[in-house]
Amino acid sequence: MNESLNLTVAQKQQTTLAPMQLQFVRMLEMNEAEAEDEVRRALDDNPALEVEEEPHNDRHETEDGEGEFTESAEQLQLADYRSEDDIPYYRLDIQNRSAADPVYEPVATASGESLYEYLMRQLSEDSAITDRQLEIARFIAGNLDPNGYMERTVHALVDDMALQEGLETTDEEVRAVLERVRSLEPAGVGAIDLRDSLLLQLRRRKVTASVELATEIVRDYFDLFSLMHFDRIASLTGSSREQLKEAMEVIRSLNPKPGSLISGDDNERTRHISPDFFVESDGDRLTLSMTGRLPRLQIEKSFLQTTEPDRRKPSAAGEAANAFIRQKRDEASTFIKVLEMRQTTLFRVMGAIMQWQREFFLTDDPSKLRPMVLKDISALTGDDLSVISRATTGKYVATHQGIYPIKSLFNERRSDTDDASAQMVIQRIRDIIAAEDKNHPLSDAAITEMLNADGLDIARRTVAKYRERAGLPVGRLRKEL
Repeated sequence: MNESLNLTVAQKQQTTLAPMQLQFVRMLEMNEAEAEDEVRRALDDNPALEVEEEPHNDRHETEDGEGEFTESAEQLQLADYRSEDDIPYYRLDIQNRSAADPVYEPVATASGESLYEYLMRQLSEDSAITDRQLEIARFIAGNLDPNGYMERTVHALVDDMALQEGLETTDEEVRAVLERVRSLEPAGVGAIDLRDSLLLQLRRRKVTASVELATEIVRDYFDLFSLMHFDRIASLTGSSREQLKEAMEVIRSLNPKPGSLISGDDNERTRHISPDFFVESDGDRLTLSMTGRLPRLQIEKSFLQTTEPDRRKPSAAGEAANAFIRQKRDEASTFIKVLEMRQTTLFRVMGAIMQWQREFFLTDDPSKLRPMVLKDISALTGDDLSVISRATTGKYVATHQGIYPIKSLFNERRSDTDDASAQMVIQRIRDIIAAEDKNHPLSDAAITEMLNADGLDIARRTVAKYRERAGLPVGRLRKEL
């Protein structure tokens, strides 16, 4: 057997990002709240980092690109928080300590309950329930989805309890406990589907003619109700138009997601949106500013001090200390640069968007949005498309009229015309549907004809796509009595 050695030379292109670039990309994707948490973590972890003591002014940019300075950063930053409890400790601390001193933060406690905790509290207060039933109820409550629905069958729950908890039960025993869970607040919890949830809620209502008719509709004619076939429902129930209208009002007052009524403190914070930018208009003048929550950082003075060179060989401990100081100082310097790069990039990108969508920010009218894609902003800023995408994802801008996701300002161009954006067409569809006769709602074909009459050459399937994007149901589901 002959053996031989071969040497092969090949060229391969490979892009490798430096650690600083990776850190910049990661921070660019963060919104203001996430970046603030990252700054807090860095301040806790790196003794070489500290917040600048000197007050500084927040920078604003106008349409002509010139910066102007107004209020101090501290005034702007503290005003952005909902309450004092939301203000990070480094905003309130007196900066007269060294970086090595310990910092004590108050322990945060949740002020709300989850759906599971809410149900279990009710069950624990029931003196008639046994320990075994409470254990079964605990497993049932843990299998409810966030909306309060039970998506698993009773038989599946029996099998799961045997496998996961080692608890042998029967279908009848679990079904009895499930009925007890279904009797708890909020009304409708533990239902297997929407129809079941509505019926559970109707059973709690005071018995009136309208409630009885509403119960009959949901129980016996739910499919017709889903399709809004009111004439057939009126004929089958023998009810008048006025009676049917009152019953429909009862049904519409019910909650299709009963579990969503119960939410903890963390969920409430999740729903709160903090804008990353503010755009203010004064006549024909626009002013862009960032929320300014992030503090200015600097390297702690003791890490900047240099020691006189010693001709003697340093000890092992001294060498380790010097290496530690250099490492933390370099990490702090990199973090400060990355944070400045992030702020500069975000400001540059949002400034270009503000200029491109000038008419929208002056009027707050969605129909004034111009066609805009990532490539347009990239051409204005010189940044790569991936940078523009990361700088706009998950970010919000506030105007006088409301808060908008920055991604919603991007609109693809239509092939048949350059001056009609997708958002403009969607707004026109909204206006048409808002003005329609609710007793005879318009079909997608009728809306298409109206748009064509306005000079917008658009297909019916495109109208359907834009209508769904706007969150508007089909014509038959928009029908009212």
